[in-house]
Amino acid sequence: MSMSISKRLHELAQSDIRAMTRRCMEVGGINLGQGICDLPTPPLVRDAAIQAILDRKSIYSPCEGILRLRQAISAKLERDNGIAADPRSEIVVTTGSAAAFACTLHALLDPGDGLVIPQPHYGYHVNAARVAGVEVHSLVLNEPEYLLDADSLRASLRPNTRAILLCTPGNPSGHMLRREEIECVAEVARERDLLVITDEIYEYIRYEGREHLSPAALAGLGPRTVTIMGLSKTFSITGWRLGYAVASPAMAEAISLVHDVFYICAPTPLQYGVTAGFASPPDFFEDMRSDYASKRERLFGALSTAGLDPIQPEGAYYMLARSAALNCSSSKEAAFSLLERCGVASVPGAAFYSGPQGEDWLRFCFAKEDAELDEACARLERLGA
Repeated sequence: MSMSISKRLHELAQSDIRAMTRRCMEVGGINLGQGICDLPTPPLVRDAAIQAILDRKSIYSPCEGILRLRQAISAKLERDNGIAADPRSEIVVTTGSAAAFACTLHALLDPGDGLVIPQPHYGYHVNAARVAGVEVHSLVLNEPEYLLDADSLRASLRPNTRAILLCTPGNPSGHMLRREEIECVAEVARERDLLVITDEIYEYIRYEGREHLSPAALAGLGPRTVTIMGLSKTFSITGWRLGYAVASPAMAEAISLVHDVFYICAPTPLQYGVTAGFASPPDFFEDMRSDYASKRERLFGALSTAGLDPIQPEGAYYMLARSAALNCSSSKEAAFSLLERCGVASVPGAAFYSGPQGEDWLRFCFAKEDAELDEACARLERLGA
């Protein structure tokens, strides 16, 4: 039998993040590349999941998620995001926010449709679009501000463009959307009748008192927006695979249908765990932000000492730094050189661009236990000694 691989997979990029992780393990390095987030899970979340397992709540849930969780999400959206969402018809719990994005593409776009993805981008978004047969239209944002404007957005559109993706806070840039940027998106979306998809999984990880703005709550974007959020980063449960999509009833129903086909449902006992997490007191989120802010400052100082010229992120837990001091011809060479020289893994900046713009950059993740991050920073600082 002659075997063939789907043509849709021909352009998929093997993740540089996974390649660096493998090499880091081989040399016994410290992995500041992959956004694993190895901080402890809050006991409230952990214990509720354990209790659900003990209570034998391990059967299929509704494909859109247990109602108690959707009700908790609805209350959170109104309180923290200014979004009014009916828990019975406008919220779909998914097997991670990545699944929410993939299901949105398959539910609301057709093969051959175009999706604008600003760069630097998270590579999963590009690969998921390609698997769905969706054409990616790039829009390069300039460092260090990474600001989006109406003219550059219009210039990125093609006749087949149907949607735009917004990430706030961004990965890897850490950029948080301003109100003016959202208004620009709304203006262009109305002109071209575009769907707006947002990835807001890092919404609670932000610095210096910055306000998180959800596009669906502003500039009349709600009816044309799918808001994607998740629990992996907030509760340090990246392996639990729990996220959710918020959309109008018709769009939510379509997303739920695709989620049922691909995944059946999100892990049932873990849904009970994160439901409890939504009852976390406000100081949980403040303490988390304070902890990450401290880690951010520590890494920024170490990279500066190493001569790698970092950019302070406004949100999320990644930091971009220039690699010129390593005297390498590409970001991939720079990342491997850094790993070999001091035992700290990063991600080549080329992983976040379709063109050459990323070759001068490396991305570092600081969602690490203090002792591990301190050792990584000490190793980096020795480069500049």
